[in-house]
Amino acid sequence: MEETAQRELICQTGLALLETGLVARTWGNVSSRLDKDHFLITPSGLDYHKTQPRDIARVELSTMTWEGTHKPSGERGVHAAAYAQFPEVNFVIHTHQSCASALGLAGFDTMDITPEERAALGGLAKAEYGLPGTKKLKNAVSAALATGAHTVLMSGHGVVICGADQAQAMERAQLLEEICRRNLRLPKDPPRRISEESVQALLSAVQREVPDVKASGGDYAVLWADRGEPLRAQLDDMAQMLGPRVLCVEPAAADVIQTLKKRDAVFVRGVGAMVQAADPDDREALCLLTEKSALCALHAAGLGVRVHLSTLDAALMRLVYQKKYAKRKG
Repeated sequence: MEETAQRELICQTGLALLETGLVARTWGNVSSRLDKDHFLITPSGLDYHKTQPRDIARVELSTMTWEGTHKPSGERGVHAAAYAQFPEVNFVIHTHQSCASALGLAGFDTMDITPEERAALGGLAKAEYGLPGTKKLKNAVSAALATGAHTVLMSGHGVVICGADQAQAMERAQLLEEICRRNLRLPKDPPRRISEESVQALLSAVQREVPDVKASGGDYAVLWADRGEPLRAQLDDMAQMLGPRVLCVEPAAADVIQTLKKRDAVFVRGVGAMVQAADPDDREALCLLTEKSALCALHAAGLGVRVHLSTLDAALMRLVYQKKYAKRKG
């Protein structure tokens, strides 16, 4: 496939990942092998809806030098590791898909997966945690790929999936999510919600003090809020956008307001989560992220596993996001 067509396919894949829910916002990245010495990859922090073929960066495999109008994804080292490990791999996607992210935190070793499913994924392995864009993460993924696995769960981060072509990589991503979804260990009881009228009254009261607030009543957020305990960051994307932990309060306007004066999100009993951001896209992203984070935390709790990022790593993720990534949005 010629370079122009590859660039177009990468852009189309980013949109497909959004449509299938395998990524959100600008999370994740996509690459395609150009020749034996180069690969093409999505730029860092650019909205998939705005990414054009000309925005795709070209990276030299051995030196990691790059050409383009935008800086390539910070995870280009992970993509390079995949191409170096597997000559037959021509397409790599890195997703932040929710169910697979949960299994990357807990339950991987006891996962219910058939031999046929494992073969369809090209083998499955787990990489130990490393901060995004670091040599530690690249080395961890490289070690997992060295087992022969073409699909790798990245602890605390997401998934990297290798394919002979784009179609195979996408099929593996979707199959993996189906497998991980049936392996989730979530509460059996339905979420307990306050009435919609009460939610709207609470929201109106909060908005008088915090105008850019939105209520997010996803099932997982409601289930976590019912526990009445803070949620410590288990995933990089949560640490980046929400900070080291999200508190939980009762459905009282004063409690919600007091918390949102200092934080961007709070879990509220019977409601789910309330988030604030001046930008509507950011508000929606925070809603998605509180739901995803709650799902992962509920799954880990269901297995009796306590897992979270270190205080230092979570704080560093938040700082980097605020100082660099957020300013590049769009």
